[in-house]
Amino acid sequence: MTAQSTRPVALITGAARGIGRSAALECARHGFHVVLNFSRSREAAEGVAAEAAALGAETLLCQADVADEPAVVAMLEEVRSRFGRLDGLVNNAGTTVATPPSDLDGLSMDDWDRVLAVNVRGTFQVTRAAVPMLRGAPAAAVVNLASIVGLRPGPQPFPYAASKAAVVNLTKTMAGALGPAIRVNAVAPGWMVGDWMEQALGENYERLMERRAKLTPLKRCVTPDEVAVTIVNLIVSNPFVTGEVIVIDGGFSATT
Repeated sequence: MTAQSTRPVALITGAARGIGRSAALECARHGFHVVLNFSRSREAAEGVAAEAAALGAETLLCQADVADEPAVVAMLEEVRSRFGRLDGLVNNAGTTVATPPSDLDGLSMDDWDRVLAVNVRGTFQVTRAAVPMLRGAPAAAVVNLASIVGLRPGPQPFPYAASKAAVVNLTKTMAGALGPAIRVNAVAPGWMVGDWMEQALGENYERLMERRAKLTPLKRCVTPDEVAVTIVNLIVSNPFVTGEVIVIDGGFSATT
């Protein structure tokens, strides 16, 4: 028989860097043991595990492509075997392509399928596999990673924007299907400091981020750590909030 952890357990997909890393560490600060999912970046994930352990968390590293259903099922079985429970799930794993929305003909449909497979199918598959354990938790919560471009047009590639719009709908639909035992919410970050926007904006990163900050009421762009604070708050607090998408963009989309 699997021994059940006396501390709550959170699974964070795509936990090796960015928002995933920050969410894992924020969960550890709140007394969670953390399961760190990654697809390729083992060394980075091991670094996050060491940081979480320094905060008092037990950690479990799980390498799995969230678009691969057998791998996802095996990952959740590993969580059950190790901890015997799951209290929080952060569906953070995501991918995009470099093709700008202006280049309709340049977009590969294989790329389209891969982005939707990771960002949408992956979110669904991991959640479905996690539901049996989440139902056994005293206050289970799922937080999905959407994006501001899933709510309004933006300069992101078509498959990424479409996938995040799908995550918004999936969040609301799941909230209805999984309540009252499991709350399901999403966060929709705006322009965020770090590697993701550097990749998207290229050599224009500094100039465009500065411009966006000036147009934002809080006069800066969000950080992964700030997104993680909201994610974990949705897990540990807000007991009567479900089906919501929390925009984290410093008021930009509300005022422009």
